[in-house]
Amino acid sequence: MAKIENNLEIIQTQIKQAKLRVNASQQVNLIAVTKEVDVARTQEAIEAGLIHLGENRPEGLENKRQAIDATVSWHYIGSLQTRKVKQVIDQIDYLHSLDRLSLAEEIEKRAAKTVKCFVQVNVSGEESKHGLTKEQTLAFVKQLEQFSKIEVVGLMTMAPFTEDETKIREVFKQLKQLQQQVSELSISNVPCTELSMGMSNDYELAVEEGATFVRIGTALVG
Repeated sequence: MAKIENNLEIIQTQIKQAKLRVNASQQVNLIAVTKEVDVARTQEAIEAGLIHLGENRPEGLENKRQAIDATVSWHYIGSLQTRKVKQVIDQIDYLHSLDRLSLAEEIEKRAAKTVKCFVQVNVSGEESKHGLTKEQTLAFVKQLEQFSKIEVVGLMTMAPFTEDETKIREVFKQLKQLQQQVSELSISNVPCTELSMGMSNDYELAVEEGATFVRIGTALVG
């Protein structure tokens, strides 16, 4: 298994090149998706300088948090069941999968502090993916104005798993347009300045289209 430090150097170079290709200036935050790797490999990621870690199961998150003594930001990147909010919500810094009112209500009830959330949008319309439609998103974020424990920092999507770069790019473009529409609503707890999009196979395209958070597992930590 390649050293994370080496993988990181390659990915950072590719992100830099992607930004140069389109003359982009946004800061890109790299989330190491550690959900499939053990504590030792996660520790290696931290030692390589990574400060954003992504988990998608309450148990995995809990185990890593208990084992790792480091100042990092924890991202919950999987679909979160309402009944598991209590277990997770005060252990994380970011939630990437806010997609329904019942989940928002449970966060409001259980969280001890404000949680930075990405609203999950199913831009591609695939049945296998979670998330709101583009049409539902504006109405949904307006409903979130009443929640004091939720700050919608941005939108998140997953592109279709395809070789067709045009299709992938179109999904990212549409999320960027939607993010701007949400931001223009000027809701105090919905700044919506961030875009969580792009994974191991498509992060360069995501960066070119405005991603500010990319979620990378396989290409980074294995």
